[in-house]
Amino acid sequence: MRTRTLLTLAGTVAALTLPMAAPSSAADGAVLTTGSVGGTAVAAGEVLTAPLASGTAATFYSSATGTSGISCKSSQFTATVTDNPGAPGTATESVSAHTFDAASCTTNVVGVLGVTGITVNNLPYSAAVSSDGTVTVTPAAGSTIQTTVVLRTLLGSINCVYQAPSLAGTASNADNSINFTSAQFTKVSGSSLCFANGYFTAKYAPVTSSGAAVYVN
Repeated sequence: MRTRTLLTLAGTVAALTLPMAAPSSAADGAVLTTGSVGGTAVAAGEVLTAPLASGTAATFYSSATGTSGISCKSSQFTATVTDNPGAPGTATESVSAHTFDAASCTTNVVGVLGVTGITVNNLPYSAAVSSDGTVTVTPAAGSTIQTTVVLRTLLGSINCVYQAPSLAGTASNADNSINFTSAQFTKVSGSSLCFANGYFTAKYAPVTSSGAAVYVN
């Protein structure tokens, strides 16, 4: 089954790529362009999408360096560009959806049999993508980034709810990607089988607008 989510996450967000690892600032043109660095400006109102990078997984682990938790092979985010100023600068987006395919998710948490769903709550989120490649995801004023994970156990289903005040990621023009590395969430409710902290890692690529790769300038 497909479940709307973030984790983001948790997630998600914005634009990118160039034949090198990091975005490149441009004296002219918009922050977000399609086709190439310095290419056609992405108009406000255009929708950006990105799946997980081929061969990667989105993980939600109990520690920043561990491997105990949840791994999903299918996830995607959708965001709408709200402002795309001249470069160097910061483009903004509204993250309206972040989905994970629960059927693609596995878990190695002791006492947990499987993942029923992952849902990102409190959408939409705001995303800011700067010319230097920094990506910041924030909730609406007075809200929080929140993800609900539903797990199957021998005693039935349990809900694990995690929150974060914001998420930080990076955009790369090397492969039109957005990366989140060990973004920390804190458990706010759930049984003892829900780990106290969740660390979200995922690489989304390529980020596209109407099928065209998006670059950060």
